[in-house]
Amino acid sequence: MSGQKAVTPDAEGLAAAAKAAGKKAGKRGGLPPVHLWNPPFSGDLDIRIARDGSWHYLGTPFTRFELVKLFASILKLEDGKYYLVTPVEKVGITVEDAPFVAVDFDVEGAGREQVITFTTNIGDTAAGGAENPIRAERDGETGEPSPYVMMRAGLEALIDRKSFYRLAELGEHHDGWFGVWSGGEFFPLIPSAELDGD
Repeated sequence: MSGQKAVTPDAEGLAAAAKAAGKKAGKRGGLPPVHLWNPPFSGDLDIRIARDGSWHYLGTPFTRFELVKLFASILKLEDGKYYLVTPVEKVGITVEDAPFVAVDFDVEGAGREQVITFTTNIGDTAAGGAENPIRAERDGETGEPSPYVMMRAGLEALIDRKSFYRLAELGEHHDGWFGVWSGGEFFPLIPSAELDGD
């Protein structure tokens, strides 16, 4: 069959495969086991996750939340690149910053005993702690911090501005840093000296 073009991945076929995989995972409870899937690379698909957490296909925003949630369930990070993975297909996508945005959080306890549980734009939750660290990255030009929390398997959520301001209200100084406690761990966000104006 020489001269035949290779089949390129498309969003509809990927969605169908993801639904099938999701049904099996749903019977077991939880997300599909993407960490166990290692199909051959099928090429890149023009899907982009913007910094604000919105998903776009061929330049057009996704309008169906169910589809975003479905694709988010099969997202995988490998060697610094993001893929949508099913048992038979792996396609590369573009992520501008982090694949999720933490849009809210709840707090239980106080001080060193507190646990901060974040909720993302797609409804996933994760409690800050050793397995889900909180970190801040500084902009090289402005010095402004961009805070993140690990959600699962290397996939982070950018903590939105309103949540970061609320998070700062929970902060305290520890070992020269201003940060927050969650799950028995201290997460440094900004050097204390910078807040003191030194």
